[in-house]
Amino acid sequence: MNLSEHITYKEATHSYTAKRLGIDNIPKDEHIWNMIILASDLFEPLREWVGGAIKINSFYRSEALNTAIGGSSRSQHCNGQAIDIDDCFGHKTNAEMFNYIKDHLDFDQLIWEFGDDKNPDWVHVSYVGKLNNRKNILKAYKKNGKTLYEKI
Repeated sequence: MNLSEHITYKEATHSYTAKRLGIDNIPKDEHIWNMIILASDLFEPLREWVGGAIKINSFYRSEALNTAIGGSSRSQHCNGQAIDIDDCFGHKTNAEMFNYIKDHLDFDQLIWEFGDDKNPDWVHVSYVGKLNNRKNILKAYKKNGKTLYEKI
């Protein structure tokens, strides 16, 4: 089953941590619907601009999986409304994808995940829906071992 032209259900729910710990990472129907909307309204236009494959680090996470990896209790990944992407194929940098999303696509939250001032380690982006997206732009950084966020 495909969620969109370039995202399979298997890819969107895959997690080595879930497999290793025996955690069920199966989304409910409403989560799948959210994933389809994010894939079609955000990911596919981005992929077309990128001109090739984009690595998906994390898409759907069950609450148990999210807890196991230390994710936020309010993570939009648990609703199928967030995706972590990474350029490991050399088509565009993470910074280029971040800036393209910021300047050209509708989104709820966009996070420059760690890295440095030139390029994030990966990009987190969420999508709730055209009427409810906040266009919240953040940068994640570590301080005293804790992840903090600043608005940018």
